[in-house]
Amino acid sequence: MSSLLGSLRSAREWAMPTLKKSAFLEQGVLTPEEFVQAGDELVYKCPTWSWEAGDESKRKSYLPPDKQYLVTRQVPCQNRVSAMESDMLMEKAEGDGDDDDWLVSTIIQRTEKALNLEDEFDLLDEDGEVIEKQAPEAEADENKTDGAPTTDANGDDDDDEYADMDAFEDDNILEDDAAAAVTPQQQASGDNDDDKDHTIKVRTYDLSITYDKYYQTPRVWMIGRNTQDQPLTGEEMMEDVISDYANKTVTMESHPHVSGPHASIHPCQHGKVMKAIVRNLMKNTTPTTEGQEEEEAKVNGPSVEMYLFIFLKFVSSMIPTINYDFTMEVTADTSK
Repeated sequence: MSSLLGSLRSAREWAMPTLKKSAFLEQGVLTPEEFVQAGDELVYKCPTWSWEAGDESKRKSYLPPDKQYLVTRQVPCQNRVSAMESDMLMEKAEGDGDDDDWLVSTIIQRTEKALNLEDEFDLLDEDGEVIEKQAPEAEADENKTDGAPTTDANGDDDDDEYADMDAFEDDNILEDDAAAAVTPQQQASGDNDDDKDHTIKVRTYDLSITYDKYYQTPRVWMIGRNTQDQPLTGEEMMEDVISDYANKTVTMESHPHVSGPHASIHPCQHGKVMKAIVRNLMKNTTPTTEGQEEEEAKVNGPSVEMYLFIFLKFVSSMIPTINYDFTMEVTADTSK
């Protein structure tokens, strides 16, 4: 199926005339020359990206032989999207006058998930008795008193949720905990701990960007490997894509230069979204001379060199756990 789609895509691009006139600010699209210009800036600012010549038999004549596509390799992906989708707020940005919708994800960091140690563990006094935890109101009242915490006749501490640290001044708590955590096996092989590999192994992806002649925009491709350095299946790669896009906007297709199954972000909406982002970046432009609003907007709008930085920021909303580099801080607002 992917090979058939690839053939259809090639035929469609062959029939489509090459864009010659710049329409970056007006339509959010690029000419091949502007794609190369934007790619050069990305490679310069982000050395993890580089140009590739690709398969000589598949090179596009409208691109330089040594600049057929951009690639960044072994990009880490530690978490699955499914594990964090409950922490995301999906904002909808509707299309221009049609029924197509485009979703942009904003990751919401929930402070409620911060680890609260005093809720996880019981506090003990000197005799090993559990110290009851007081309500926040009681703690506030206690802070107003000048004396030390009081204890009732039964020896229960109702005023302070923390153990008296003076009782531990002769104990090396950290040392004791560390000793308790060491197993006999670790003690026997303790001298060899430095020789062990403590690197956390995670999924990695190779991401590439080609120029789509039909849609006149960049197109992102990705191929992943698991922690055992084995290729990921299409289903596994979709685990790292926001569910609203998986197998819809992001599908499995054949890369024009690289072998192996690739997940590709379909570029049908790229121009529309980039146009919306560029327009919002230009909203704060204030022309100094009346009647020159359009010319002033073009002068003060983002340059073509900024295109891929903005583009990659927008793409990150679909694959938020793949930590590729686009360096520059860009606010990708797609509201109309």
